[in-house]
Amino acid sequence: MSLSVLFRTLRTEVAKVTVCQHVQSLHTGCQLLAADKALLLKLRKDTGYTFINCKKALEKFDNDIAQAETWLNEQAHKEGWSKATKLGGRKAKEGLIGLFVRDKAAVMVEVNCETDFVARNEKFQQLVKDVAFATLAHHQNKVKGQTGYMKSILAGDELNKLSVSEGASLADQVALTIGRLGENMAVKRAVTVFVPSEWHIGSYMHGAVSGQTDVNMGQYGALVVFQGGEEGAQEALGRKLGQHVVGEAPLSLGNEDDLPCGDSETRLLPQTLLSDSSMTVAQFLRGQQARVLDFVRFHCGETTSEAAK
Repeated sequence: MSLSVLFRTLRTEVAKVTVCQHVQSLHTGCQLLAADKALLLKLRKDTGYTFINCKKALEKFDNDIAQAETWLNEQAHKEGWSKATKLGGRKAKEGLIGLFVRDKAAVMVEVNCETDFVARNEKFQQLVKDVAFATLAHHQNKVKGQTGYMKSILAGDELNKLSVSEGASLADQVALTIGRLGENMAVKRAVTVFVPSEWHIGSYMHGAVSGQTDVNMGQYGALVVFQGGEEGAQEALGRKLGQHVVGEAPLSLGNEDDLPCGDSETRLLPQTLLSDSSMTVAQFLRGQQARVLDFVRFHCGETTSEAAK
């Protein structure tokens, strides 16, 4: 074989190898892109972060989804605290009331955001659950071993200091949610009640968010502590009383023998029963052989002065 023919043969073989390597590279690259897309979709679904941030995290950690999620949470937490500082002056009057009743204990909380759109977001609703369960756990530890009726009211900084999972505070959880959703938020207030075995807790939520099961959420909530009632019918009675408290907004309990003072009546017992205008709440309770001992009403977004009217 002549030297020129040998060179032509070598060039052809090299070209073939190069083409094969290029095709293989393209094929391998397509496989990686497909894998990246699947991981990207999963990370986006699991965390709720934007596609851009999820893609950045996967690229940073060579498609390790666990490290990518941890990094995203850390960044959201940092960004959340920064945003919380920047957005602190913006009004947050929307949000949700969260209400949870379990046996002889109940908790009701209010968490605020800026818009109704964010209030419908599952990440915000998870924050409401976190606040409710953290408040209940705190109160259970505080009253452990005690008996009788116990009621606890927390607000602002007292709530923000409560612990959630792995030592994080509610303030941390709020900052993380702000980082994810980009709105100012605030944990406004919470009330927890514990009752003796012979007492009952009624509850009612108005404007409830559909799909919620463990923690009821809505715009108006009420807890009513009472005794008596027909055996087996206390839950229905408690709901009826809670509905009245939400609808008529009493400010105090009053006495059983108080006389009604018209449309401006703000005492619960002399008020006309919401579901039956022929009787007062006190008259209804006598017929049920029941007695209301306490109640709490929350309206999302109300100011302290409005709640006291």
